[in-house]
Amino acid sequence: MSRLDSFIRRLTAQRDILNSIIDLVGEIEGPVLEFGLGNGRTYDHLRENFPGRRIVAFDWEVRSYSASTPEAEDMVTGNIRDSGQAFVGIGAALAHADIGTGHDEIDAVTLTWLPQLMAGVLAHNGVAVSGLPLEHPELVALPLPDGIKEGRYFLYRRT
Repeated sequence: MSRLDSFIRRLTAQRDILNSIIDLVGEIEGPVLEFGLGNGRTYDHLRENFPGRRIVAFDWEVRSYSASTPEAEDMVTGNIRDSGQAFVGIGAALAHADIGTGHDEIDAVTLTWLPQLMAGVLAHNGVAVSGLPLEHPELVALPLPDGIKEGRYFLYRRT
């Protein structure tokens, strides 16, 4: 499979999972956290699907399109591993992380801290969506929507 096809399938899986959990997340109080703002595509999608909900985005620096950039009070810059710690215990309804690089050695380092961060920011029954697998005792894998290949994107609920 070409890298372009792989990218399209990953983004399609991301969108389909996010669309499938709108009602589920709607039942849970708390903000939405977006780890890895990038150019703001997913942030914009979250904002459209969770109107009125506080959405906090994290990234090294702001590089998003101006129309897809959070207000300053909801944009956290710097190392996500460090900056995210201030949000542990916030009780997020949803935490989404699309910070994988596709380089196994780099992603292995991210996986030493990301599962703990995701579990730590979520409310009881909060939902985690991630481009990387999150192995953590408080995160239980949920079934993926039809048509999404196992291992392409990941969906969890915090116990």
